[in-house]
Amino acid sequence: MPSSGYTYLCKFDELKEGVPRRFETEGVAVSLVLTEQQVFAIHDVCSHSAVSLSEGEVDGCTVECWLHASRFDLRTGHPLDPPATRPVPVYPVRIEDGCVYARLVPRAGR
Repeated sequence: MPSSGYTYLCKFDELKEGVPRRFETEGVAVSLVLTEQQVFAIHDVCSHSAVSLSEGEVDGCTVECWLHASRFDLRTGHPLDPPATRPVPVYPVRIEDGCVYARLVPRAGR
């Protein structure tokens, strides 16, 4: 069991490389992305147009919003391209005993 404050999302082997997967838990929409041998958790709603980032394309450590092509850094949530100008929250991830957990409080200072 992970440290307090982490929420179970799925088994690690349910994730596919480069394919975002949406979860809604504790009232938070989260997209999990396995890429470059890491799992990232990012808020699943684009800060520009309120559409699901889990429907976008992954390229390395970025996910592209399918509606207006803004890309977000999966590590920081910062937009890399317009029209988005505001970051989206990212969440710490832990993998323990083959399970993926996220702490659904945004990382501070990112």
